[in-house]
Amino acid sequence: MATSTTRRCLTAAGLALAGLLAGCARLAEGDVGQVALAFEDPAGDPAARCALLTPATRAALESDESMPCTDAIGRLPLGGGAVRAVEVWGDEAQVRMTDDTVFLTRTDAGWRVAAAACQARREAPYDCQVEGP
Repeated sequence: MATSTTRRCLTAAGLALAGLLAGCARLAEGDVGQVALAFEDPAGDPAARCALLTPATRAALESDESMPCTDAIGRLPLGGGAVRAVEVWGDEAQVRMTDDTVFLTRTDAGWRVAAAACQARREAPYDCQVEGP
């Protein structure tokens, strides 16, 4: 049976770990929001914006638009705006902006956009203009 000192130490360790994990989640939320803002920025460098896409999403965009990503990126119906909410679930995230919803995934290269120009629908979760397979 654990002594009261042992219980206090375990409780303190648990609280410290919970605080550390919460801090990490807030850092991830900040990173995710910054990637979404950079991707949505119409004044941003097209090559830099394309580099923020997952490889599958970039390939799908180039195939759908029949042109290189750097040419297609400026034609996307991206609403952007201010970040209103960020949710992170492990290696997946959603950023709700003033005029768009962006979905991201964590890759070896950092957070990348998996889908953008997304609108909520009644019959399905989201309809996205830009998304990978």
